[in-house]
Amino acid sequence: MKRKIALAFAASSLALLASCVPNDGPLASKVEHASAPKTVTIAKTGVVFDVITVDQRVSNSVTALGSSSLERTFGFGSAPGTPVIGVGDELSVLIFEAGPDGLFSTTERKSTNIPVVVQPNGFGQIPYAGAIKFAGKTLEQARQEVAKALKAKAVEPDVIVNVSKNYSRMVSVQGAVNQPQMVVLGLSPQPLTNVIAIGGGPAKPPYDTYVTLTRGRKSSTVLLQSVIDDPKEDIMIQPRDKIFLSYDPQTFTALGNVYKSGKIPFETSTLTLVEAAALTGGARAELADPKGYFIFRYEYEAVYRQVVGEERFRDLLRDGLAPDREGRYPIVYRIDMSDPQSYLVTQSFPVRNKDVLYLARHPATDFVKFVQIIRGPTALAKDIQSINNNM
Repeated sequence: MKRKIALAFAASSLALLASCVPNDGPLASKVEHASAPKTVTIAKTGVVFDVITVDQRVSNSVTALGSSSLERTFGFGSAPGTPVIGVGDELSVLIFEAGPDGLFSTTERKSTNIPVVVQPNGFGQIPYAGAIKFAGKTLEQARQEVAKALKAKAVEPDVIVNVSKNYSRMVSVQGAVNQPQMVVLGLSPQPLTNVIAIGGGPAKPPYDTYVTLTRGRKSSTVLLQSVIDDPKEDIMIQPRDKIFLSYDPQTFTALGNVYKSGKIPFETSTLTLVEAAALTGGARAELADPKGYFIFRYEYEAVYRQVVGEERFRDLLRDGLAPDREGRYPIVYRIDMSDPQSYLVTQSFPVRNKDVLYLARHPATDFVKFVQIIRGPTALAKDIQSINNNM
C-alpha cells in the first residue's frame, strides 16, 4: 500500500510540473496562425492583422513611406508673393502736406501720424478720406490708395504707410521650446527651423522631440531631428501656422528570448533592426527560434498597401482590419535570421518609436525545460521508492 501511495505521489508531481512548464511567449507558428487568413470570407473578432516576411522590397517600402513627412503633406513652399497687409494689423499712416495750414500740417509741423487698425472687413478709417481698404494690399499700394483719396482735399499730400504690429503674419510656437511665443514672420520667407530658433529652440534633444505643424485643417507630426537632417523637410512657414513641439523619447520594447528585455531607448534619431537587436544583447541561442523574429507595429496605410498589395489590403478591410486614432493599421513583420540575406536586410529595415520586437522560443525548448524540471521530481520518486523498499 505504501508503495502505491509513493508512486501515485510522484506521478501527480510530474503531472503538476508538466502543466507549469514556462511559456516565454507564443511560438512563431502561433503568431502566423493568429493573423488574418489568406482567403478572407468572414470577419474575425479581435485585432485583425497580417504577417509579412521582410525582404529587400518590403524594407525599401517601409523606409521610403513609413514615416510622416511635412514636405509631402504641405509641400516645401516658397515666398508667398510679396507680403501684404492683413486683418488685425496695426498701421502707422504718416501724412505730409506742402502748405503750412493744411488738414494735416501746421506752421510747427508738416505731418500727422494716424494709427489705423485693419478691421475684419479689411478697411481702416483715415480722416477726410473715409474708409480705405488695406487688407490684401502691399505697403506701397496702401500708400497710393491713401494719397489718391486725399489728393483733392489736402495740400499736395504725400503718405508713408508702415506696419506697427503685424498680427496677420504671426505664428504660434508652443510646447517643448525654451521661449514659447507668438513669432512675427518677417518680409522674407522663414523655414521651420528658423521659426523654432526664434522661439528659443527645442528644450530637449531633437532626436527625442516631435514637431507638429498645423495649417488650416491639415496637420503632420515628424521627428525634429529628421527636419534638421533633411533640408526638404525644413519647409517654409506661412502666417497663422501653429507649431507645437513635444518631448517623447523614442523607445522600443524587446520581449521573448533576448538577453535584455523591456523598454529600450533609441538615444538616436534613427535605428535599424540590426542595431535594435544589438541593444537587446542578442538572441539567447539555446532557446531562440532564428526563424521567429517579429516586429509588431501600427503602420501607415500607404506602406500597408505597398507591402501587402491592393487586393490583400481590401480583403483585410473586409475581414475587419481597422486603423488606430492616427489612421495606422496593425501589422507584424517577420525576419528569418536563419537566412543569410536577412543580415543584409536588417541593416536597412527601420525600427519605429513604440515598436515591439519579439523573438520567439524554439519549439524544442519546451521539451528541454520539461526534462530539466522533472529531474527533481524523478529523483524524488526514486527516493520514495527506495524508502518504500526498505520498509
